[in-house]
Formats: sequence, structure tokens, C-alpha cells
Amino acid sequence: MYRLGPLFVRHHSTASASASASASRVPLAYTLHKPRGSTHHAGRSPIVFMHGLFGSRKNNRSMSKVLAADLGTPVYAVDLRNHGDSLHHPKHDYSELALDVEHFIHQHSLRDPILIGHSMGAKTALTLALRFPSLVSSVIAIDNGPIRLPLTDDFPRYIRGMRHIQSQATPVSSLSEADALLSQFEPDPAIRLFLLTNLTRKSGQDHLHFRVPLDILSSSLDALGDFPYTDPRKNRFEKPALIVRATRSHYLPDHYKELMHEFFPNLKMVDFDCGHWVITEKPHEFRQAAVEFLRNSVLSTS
Repeated sequence: MYRLGPLFVRHHSTASASASASASRVPLAYTLHKPRGSTHHAGRSPIVFMHGLFGSRKNNRSMSKVLAADLGTPVYAVDLRNHGDSLHHPKHDYSELALDVEHFIHQHSLRDPILIGHSMGAKTALTLALRFPSLVSSVIAIDNGPIRLPLTDDFPRYIRGMRHIQSQATPVSSLSEADALLSQFEPDPAIRLFLLTNLTRKSGQDHLHFRVPLDILSSSLDALGDFPYTDPRKNRFEKPALIVRATRSHYLPDHYKELMHEFFPNLKMVDFDCGHWVITEKPHEFRQAAVEFLRNSVLSTS
């Protein structure tokens, strides 16, 4: 996608995906992408970047580096609960996801952060902005919004395919073998590659297993189509907000526009002619839209 060379310092948390969180708040694994030298503007709002369902902070690595350089501000790319290297927890809905991010913001003493999220991460960002509007300076939601709309049938099918890999009598030991099994459920090789990024090997073992808890995520699909707020008179975010909509994904139908503007009165919407994987399909366009929006709003005077 982008090749920028060694311009950034990254910090990786040591949280393990095999453990389970004992408390309701899940500490989030993350990578910190810092702008280097003269590009850094002290005091600027940091960015917290959230991935979608079955994703991880690695999905946003290239874009995080680019935004850190373009905007001169640190970018924290996080793994949400039950994903990547963050801990597993049986509750997986937007209220819980948002509270994890709120805890992360306080834990790292982030002042007036900018929230960016894709899909599940978008709804997490919007939930947090509506629940704690004074905590957040702005939000960018990528192809999801403050609406209740069931997930497509694709996601249960993805889980069936992943379970099929996991349930083989002889454990799967290669990505090519896993891809062949998953192809029975998903024809698109790019989506299969994305899903298979969740395969990992435990130390000392040859076989692969999924690091995401498939049972928890399967039982949470209805909650991930939901949204915790329904009345814009009770919950509003008056600060700058940007929703990037993929016109070929159907996640944000036109008839929800009025509701989205009621929740976010200072909302700008941008449409891209692409599918749901906006950053992958339109990286340059997204970069330009995000940088322009943030430079003209929250970062204009900092």
C-alpha cells in the first residue's frame, strides 16, 4: 500500500490473546506510530485507530504511519477485545468495546483524542463519542454509522468456514491448506487472506489455530448489527465528525442520513465508489479525505 521507510517508532504491548480478561475492562494491545522530528507538533490531538470485525491493528499499520507523518501527531492503532493480541471476554457489544477504548484513553493520558474506526471500529468510535462527548475531539467513521442494521449473511458464513478449518481431524499446519478449506465458503481470495491473518501457531506446535474466539464472536453478531443509542435528543456529539461511505457496500443506506446528522450535527459525509474495505480499495482517497477533514477542523489551530 504505502512504503515509507523507518520514519516511525512503534511500541507493542505484551498482552496475550490466549488469556482471558478477569475484569469487565479489557486492556487493549496497541502499536504507537510516532511522527519523526520536525513533522511532530507537540500538543496535537493523538489518533486512536480501530479495526473492524476479524481484523487487528495490523490492518491499519500502513495508514497509521501515513496519517502520523501527514498530520504530525501520534497514532495509536489498537486491537479491540477478542481480536489481535488483546484479551478475550464473553461480552462483545458496542458499549463494552467503547468502554475499553475509554479506559485506554485514560490509561495513556490521551488528551482530546481523534477516533478513527472501520466497520465495527466505526460503531465503537461513534458510541464512545456519543457517550463521552467531552472526552473526544472528533471522529472519523469508515463505512458504518449510528444505526441499527443487521450484519449481512457473509459474517456467519465466514465463521462457518473458520470453524471448518478448526475442526479438521488432522490439524491444519499450512496457510495453503487453510485457504483451500476456506475457499469452500468464500470465493474471494482477498477476503480469505484477510480472515486467515487470524491464524497463528502456539510456541512448540506445528498446527495453526485461530486467535479470535469464534464462539464469542458468533454469538455476538446480532449485537454488532445493533447500536446502543436511538434518541438523538438524549445523545449528541456536536464536534466535527466525518463518515466515509462505500457506495457499493450498502452498510449506510440513504434513508439513514437524516438520523446520522441528528446524532452528529457537525457531520460531513464523503462517498467513495468502492466496497466495504475502503482503506484497501481507496487508500489514497481515504488519506486525502481524512487529512483534509482533520486539518480543517480539530488540527487547524494546534
